[in-house]
Amino acid sequence: MIPPGAPILTAARMRAAEEVAFRREPQEQVMERAGAAVAREVARFARGAPILVLAGPGNNGGDAYVAARLLKAAGHDVAVVACGEPGTAVARAMHARWDGEVGSLYQARPRPMLVDGLFGTGLTRPLERGIAPVLAELVAAARFSLAIDLPSGLATDNGADLGVPRGIGATLALGALKPAHVLDAGLERCGHVLFADIGIPVESDWRSVSRPHLVAPGARAHKYSRGLVVVVEGDMPGAARLAARAAMAGGAGYTVLAGAGDGGGGPDALVRQRIANGDDLADFLTENRIGAVVIGPGLGRDRRAEGLLKAALNANLPLVLDGDALTLLGKSAAAWLQRRTAATWLTPHSGEFDRMFEHEGSKIDQTIVAASESHSTVIHKGPDTVIASPRGEVRVLAGASTWLSTAGTGDVLAGALAAQVAAGNKNAAETAVWLHARAAALAGPAFIADALPMHLPQAISECL
Repeated sequence: MIPPGAPILTAARMRAAEEVAFRREPQEQVMERAGAAVAREVARFARGAPILVLAGPGNNGGDAYVAARLLKAAGHDVAVVACGEPGTAVARAMHARWDGEVGSLYQARPRPMLVDGLFGTGLTRPLERGIAPVLAELVAAARFSLAIDLPSGLATDNGADLGVPRGIGATLALGALKPAHVLDAGLERCGHVLFADIGIPVESDWRSVSRPHLVAPGARAHKYSRGLVVVVEGDMPGAARLAARAAMAGGAGYTVLAGAGDGGGGPDALVRQRIANGDDLADFLTENRIGAVVIGPGLGRDRRAEGLLKAALNANLPLVLDGDALTLLGKSAAAWLQRRTAATWLTPHSGEFDRMFEHEGSKIDQTIVAASESHSTVIHKGPDTVIASPRGEVRVLAGASTWLSTAGTGDVLAGALAAQVAAGNKNAAETAVWLHARAAALAGPAFIADALPMHLPQAISECL
């Protein structure tokens, strides 16, 4: 569970924000607020049980000393152990304010409530070989464990596993989320992610996905004002039908399935347009009332598919590219997409993304570069779905239903996205990703992709 709409900062950007804050007030005051936030959460989870606080040598340890002092003052049974002397001036000051003993991490005895304050934001190298197993044993022996800012052993900027233990129940993010909270190993190792505003002014174009605010159609609305979506049908017509059903259930006023099929399958409200080849599609896409085109689900990869894709790319219409369309573009994606004047959205999973873009860095870094190079909004799908716009804005959704890992769910996302694009939603990508994830939650376990569109209306109702 990730706090919605929360800012996401890398370690360097968090340090920069802290430096600005420390010019306005003493660092000790900020650390006292951070420690107080930790103490509140620990008291809530401990429920009177004995508490073991692990303090590291940095400012994460300083937060731990504050929390320990406040918990002890409130009457809790608190023990503190450390893996070294405080290494910063403010951490030393907080250590001095702790009026109890400080034992050695290597001699610590497990307690029901564990607080991990060893290493938080900024970790870039693996935990020392002696620390990792001790930490893992203490976490395993505890009834509940809470990490301060980040679990020790998690790389801040990309979520890589540097020795992070399994079993952390909750992590309290201080001031902002970090990429590790929403990426890679952090998805499983952070537990429930909580958020504490500790008074540090934060500005960021990176945020977690939040529930959208939608408006019901007005009294004068009609099918065209609500958005006309065209879904291009290819070799696997079922995939295109899934996308079309999602567009219809996702709010589009008029949905057309354009292909060579015989008109069978799909709801009766789905309009059919017979398209034999790319030339036919190019002619049809001159219709000026079309609000969005979806191409790629089940498209195929033969000459006919290439012709259809070329016609869609050349049309001056908002375009959602998924599945086979992305594979056909391959490494030439950026070159093709830079020529377009209308807006474009790409919805690759990791395999498709790797076939399209050269990349380095975290998943967020990779997606930002891809969006910039392709002049497109990129929805880089997965358990950590990253959305990046060509302007560098980022939204991340983590923790969606793992039952989405079944064939056809990406087709549903493409259709839901097209409905939002056709309706003129400026936050179409974030809205579609949220609705898709919420529909999956409403569908419950072991659903098939065909079930997802029928839950989109209920998800939309929660946003009105």
